[in-house]
Amino acid sequence: MPTLNWIGKKAVENHHRHVPFHLLKDVPELSVGEPGTGNLIVEGDNLVALKALLPYYAGQVKCVYIDPPYNIGNEKWVYNDNVNSPEIRAWLGKVVGEEEEDLTRHDKWLCMMLPRVSLLQKMLREDGAIFVSIDDHEIHHLRLLMDEVFGAQNFIAEIIWEGTSKNDSRLVSISHDYILCYAKNKQKLKGAKWRMGKEGLDEIFEKVEKLTKEFGDNYKKINTALQEWYLEIGKKHPSWAHRHYKQVDLKGVYFAGDISAESGRTRAPYDVLHPITQKPCKRPMRGWPTKTTMDKLIADGRVEWGEDESIVPKLKMYLSETDDIVISSVIYKDRRASMKRLRQIMGADVFENPKDEEVLQKLFEAITGPDDLIMDSFGGSGTTAHAVLKLNKEENTRRRFVLCEMNADIARTITSERNKRVILGYKNLKGDFVEGIGGGFRYCQLADALFDEKGNIRNTVKFHDLARHVFFTETGEPLPKGAKANSPLIGVYNSTAVYLLYNGILKDKAPDGGNVLTTTILTHLPKHSGPKVVYGTACRIGETRLNRENIIFKQLPYKLKVDAL
Repeated sequence: MPTLNWIGKKAVENHHRHVPFHLLKDVPELSVGEPGTGNLIVEGDNLVALKALLPYYAGQVKCVYIDPPYNIGNEKWVYNDNVNSPEIRAWLGKVVGEEEEDLTRHDKWLCMMLPRVSLLQKMLREDGAIFVSIDDHEIHHLRLLMDEVFGAQNFIAEIIWEGTSKNDSRLVSISHDYILCYAKNKQKLKGAKWRMGKEGLDEIFEKVEKLTKEFGDNYKKINTALQEWYLEIGKKHPSWAHRHYKQVDLKGVYFAGDISAESGRTRAPYDVLHPITQKPCKRPMRGWPTKTTMDKLIADGRVEWGEDESIVPKLKMYLSETDDIVISSVIYKDRRASMKRLRQIMGADVFENPKDEEVLQKLFEAITGPDDLIMDSFGGSGTTAHAVLKLNKEENTRRRFVLCEMNADIARTITSERNKRVILGYKNLKGDFVEGIGGGFRYCQLADALFDEKGNIRNTVKFHDLARHVFFTETGEPLPKGAKANSPLIGVYNSTAVYLLYNGILKDKAPDGGNVLTTTILTHLPKHSGPKVVYGTACRIGETRLNRENIIFKQLPYKLKVDAL
């Protein structure tokens, strides 16, 4: 398999493993709406934030969507990771070269992306998927990078998003960008159906209603006028995707599809007589459906007959009966529309090239369930959160989002402010009040690292915060939801109980009291019949007794530094 190499790759391949765990600090005054929704916006460098979120969300995310910098050569490089490598330190953190010939900026971009994509891969459920927006500058590099992190066998699709043409281009007007889609484990998607509601149906039904009023039951004229209307609206109109539904009868709009038996079925050995000539009709390629099915289709008026028996009959497929479709590999959506909607919400142009919440909403609708978690580590204008909130409102679901935005000003004044207005309501540019759609989110900042500069656990770290990191380090899984905040038994995984002795959890206030595993402390630990792992500052029990009690002791803080990734 082809591989991708670049300057500094070796230094960043395992960089995400060495990023220190940080804690999260709530900012209540920036949190909004209903508590307990499970939605979260994190302010801070997304690499550090993703590492901080691992103990909470590893293996829990159904869908990741990110819109990273496109690296077009004229943006300031703000992803200044502290990577200890001479070749990286020589140029990482400087302004990305504005000249097209400055190829080193591609190395910088890849150094930025690799550790972040690696952490996002850890966040996904086994049946999860990631979507990454990108354009021509890095699509070829990104495809190879994603192959390396996710495996080429987990590639799903390269979606083309056609937006607005630019007539000021010198040679070719680039009117599209891309969304790469990969599965965490494509084998786990066998049998899954990604379906989203069809857009543009209402417009078709309204048009047919007008034509019916104009032409009555002259379906020939209605069909001709409907086909002309499709040509008029063009491919960027949401109804364009359904232009094959171009015929109308008394029951509604339909297209004439294949009436053959389902693939793999035995051909039914009987004749179907043409209603006028009374001669056997020409059979479809795979033969007729079962006779019972065919008789019902004829009785229900679902068969479109040819002029005579020489033409294979067709099956009428009605638009009203097919309200969802598979995700298309080409999206037609004018980008200017999302800019206008954001302007209405915020009262001004506050963000360049925001993504379209309606497009993301359709993606999330297709691949996530009513209670699934969606993550975006390049939060930007907050489009992902907006899409989730809209989807929840329209479908009465409880999908959740987690967003990270590293620029504090953007995170506070755009990412969270946009969604605050969407949730609570806002005045548009005309001064009209737009009702909020409900929901809420917690707002957090990155707090101190778990360890201080000497490698000790900071004295500001609380028991429950440390418990999350201990359990994740030991199991690679988030702390169970039902974990008790006042018990040294923090969780059980694969029949093994994990204990934490820290901050006097057993109420002993003496120096190191309750943090050292002694025979007395052992008698106070909650009982567990299987294997046990105990984290503490020291152990005063001999090896023989530990073996008899089926205990493995791990000393704090040293054993926490063994990365669980």
